[in-house]
Amino acid sequence: MSTLALLRSIDDVQQALRERRYLASRGLATSVYLALKLRRPLFLEGEAGVGKTEVAKVLASLLGAELIRLQCYEGLDVHQAVYEWNYSRQMIHIRVAESRGERPAEKELFGPEFLLHRPLLRALDDSCPTPPVLLVDEVDRSDEEFEAFLLEILSDYQVTVPEIGTIRAARPPVVVVTSNRTREVHDALKRRCLYHWIEYPSFEDELAIVLARVPEAPERLAREVAGFVQELRRAELYKLPGIAETLDWTAALVALDRQALDPGVVQDTLGVVLKYQDDLAKVRGTAANAILDRLAART
Repeated sequence: MSTLALLRSIDDVQQALRERRYLASRGLATSVYLALKLRRPLFLEGEAGVGKTEVAKVLASLLGAELIRLQCYEGLDVHQAVYEWNYSRQMIHIRVAESRGERPAEKELFGPEFLLHRPLLRALDDSCPTPPVLLVDEVDRSDEEFEAFLLEILSDYQVTVPEIGTIRAARPPVVVVTSNRTREVHDALKRRCLYHWIEYPSFEDELAIVLARVPEAPERLAREVAGFVQELRRAELYKLPGIAETLDWTAALVALDRQALDPGVVQDTLGVVLKYQDDLAKVRGTAANAILDRLAART
């Protein structure tokens, strides 16, 4: 029986994700379950570093599937995302034919053997035993025109190559689309997906995530790091730290053999969790010490 068939309920999905050290909320687990059950793309929005990309990675591990990642950026077009022609191979084919006194037909040159599969087309390939997980990461960073390339795939799991025709997946991939909301994504794209907004975790959830992902961290250190980051998210910073920064900071402190936070180590390592100079200048010194005092008062 396939792994997918064993995920018979939301609880099954939540437990399976937890076993792979991803602590999903009930709402997120519900969205993942429905996306798998209904074979619909899953559109995840939220601040950077809250675990959107990790959902696709964990799903690929859970399903035993290949993860195909399309990292979006400004200027991304069909040639990088969907397909392009292998011009070098076409030229070799032409020269070999000419050496024989032959002239290849255009249809011959634009056949499947000369087609280079980019991520979106690879995701429709039925040669893999398990349908892949397609991650369209940070779609908000691409141009609005690029979204049109996604509509056919997200609607019908197919893509049209003018020289060949329509290529359709017999078994659709699992699709996860993420956005940091640097711009609004068009409604036509969102309508084709199930939607979930991933919030920053509560203190209890963040502590559980730290203990699960950095199990070698002392509990006191994990508790203090989670509490400190929670305090930072209440400050007026240019870029609030995500879960990724919490985990990086915890791992860095473990590497330094720290058992707890103190003013010195906070000043020395704050650049692991805050990535902008203005934010560092605002927190270092008095503000950081005040946070440590508040954390101490709670214990």
